[in-house]
Amino acid sequence: MIYLVRHATTYSYAEPVLVAHHHAHLAPRSFDGQTCRRSALRIQPAPTLLNEDGRDYFGNRVAFFTLQEAHRTLTVEASSRVEVHPRALPAPGETPPWETVAAMLRAAHGPTLLEAMEFTFDSPFIPCGDAALRAYAAPSFPPEQPILAGLLDLMHRLFRDFTYDPAATTLATPILRVLADKRGVCQDFAHLTIGCLRALGLAARYVSGYLLTRPPPGQEKLRGSDASHAWVSAWVPGAGWIDLDPTNDCIPGKEHITTAWGRDYGDVSPLRGVVLGGGDHSLKVAVDVEAI
Repeated sequence: MIYLVRHATTYSYAEPVLVAHHHAHLAPRSFDGQTCRRSALRIQPAPTLLNEDGRDYFGNRVAFFTLQEAHRTLTVEASSRVEVHPRALPAPGETPPWETVAAMLRAAHGPTLLEAMEFTFDSPFIPCGDAALRAYAAPSFPPEQPILAGLLDLMHRLFRDFTYDPAATTLATPILRVLADKRGVCQDFAHLTIGCLRALGLAARYVSGYLLTRPPPGQEKLRGSDASHAWVSAWVPGAGWIDLDPTNDCIPGKEHITTAWGRDYGDVSPLRGVVLGGGDHSLKVAVDVEAI
């Protein structure tokens, strides 16, 4: 499938911003399941400096820009053309036991294992040492459970046990609060799933991107109604990284578009920066994903 993705972000400030420095994860990355054919940014007011060719530690594409013109509104529009080609997955029962995978990661050597091991530790949004996380994960990972079977069971349970509720959490809500309240949004469910897997010694990373949404029957799709989305990728020997979407209880395929991955949301937030001035501000985001 080939998609056109448009992501528009508008900041409105109560007071003028005198100087601003920003970086953006808005260009989809290319890897074995996806190819970004082109991506471009349109920024108003025009930046004094702009570099769209940056790469972060995880290999994600990053744009850096500076604004030295006073402004009360900042608009950043990203447009991309992306081809998605999902990979074939192994049969869950043919993957190794999860304990074997955890042991491999503890004794990691060689570039592939060392890269995966980096995603077994705490990160700023995902402290994974709490016993409650391991306890929630435990029913999905009995002794000798094939790792992919355990991953799928955990995803199914989380989808069944938790309620999608945009009013329940903020970016600052700890994952243990999400676990206790059993409510949240895609970001929370991704963080919680990752925390459960890391608590078992397994490697899991946070994936940000887009999800093609469909309107209710008989209704037209509204512009801007598609979604920025978050899901999880877990490392499985012999298969590499396998994506899981606990919010929608599915393995991401042709309708998920990957922008970036990292340890948690903080590594891959779409747009962040430092400003001088501005005071209070409001944020508006619109996303369109169009299959062509």
